[in-house]
Amino acid sequence: MDKSELLSMLDIESRPAAKGKSKKRKWREIEAIQDRYRLQKELEDMDMSLEAELAKL
Repeated sequence: MDKSELLSMLDIESRPAAKGKSKKRKWREIEAIQDRYRLQKELEDMDMSLEAELAKL
């Protein structure tokens, strides 16, 4: 077996693992964005209710 053949085999074997990690990283980024959006919405809702209570006083 030639050295280039061995390296090409190793490269082929490493590619699927890299795709799996890439997909996981993308999903983690998407989930982080969604969490930030949810948190922002919750904070806005809390702020609105606080303003409403202050207006009653």
